[in-house]
Amino acid sequence: MTTVGGVLQGALEAVVGHPVMLGCAGRTDTGVHAWGQVVGVTVAASALERGGDRLLAGINAGLPPTVVVREVVLAPEGFDARFSAVARSYRYTVVTAPTPDPFRRQVAWHLPGGIDLRAANLACDPLIGEHDFSAFCRAAHRPDGTPATLVRRVHEAHWVAVDATTVQFRIRASSFCHQMVRSVVGTLVEVGRGRRRAGEMMGILASGDRQQAGQLAPPGGLCLWSVQYPPLPGGAVLAPPGGASP
Repeated sequence: MTTVGGVLQGALEAVVGHPVMLGCAGRTDTGVHAWGQVVGVTVAASALERGGDRLLAGINAGLPPTVVVREVVLAPEGFDARFSAVARSYRYTVVTAPTPDPFRRQVAWHLPGGIDLRAANLACDPLIGEHDFSAFCRAAHRPDGTPATLVRRVHEAHWVAVDATTVQFRIRASSFCHQMVRSVVGTLVEVGRGRRRAGEMMGILASGDRQQAGQLAPPGGLCLWSVQYPPLPGGAVLAPPGGASP
């Protein structure tokens, strides 16, 4: 099966001239997109002699149109794309127009009639802070088979109206567990469409029962938007450049 990691690894190896191993900031389900994914890789010093711009051009020349490297940065010693991150942000896009938008069908969930943003935002309040998100995540296990913690700290979670026919859920947390955002979105959409009350969210979260939450939102509307890292010496910040919503 063709994967983003596979094609990126192949393009990198063709440019640097030796095998590489990729370490990414966050893994995503099939069909989920990433605008601000960060990938760490160790390359030979000789590969760096051509400079970041030439590396960037060479890598992108070997990638399909659906995968693009937007920046190449020399990371500090000890940097790990996953474990050095202090927060990650996701966005989930919903198109509320009466008819589907064929140009956005792969990057948005079409929900004609829309959702009540006031109710959906009220239901976001219980998510803020540190909680056990077992009700919204698939069970996870450590390499030794013991259950992994599903406790996560959410810094912000809210819905915004992007334009007259587009709304977006935005969430930032220290990290996320498997299917957490899609499960949260599915539940919030039920609130926003009047199928649940906003006050139910706190009870669902406290229950720790996956059966209490809503169905998973489709993967296409979800996008890993950005990954945040501590400032580097001199005040620089290791992070991908920002940009418009895809």
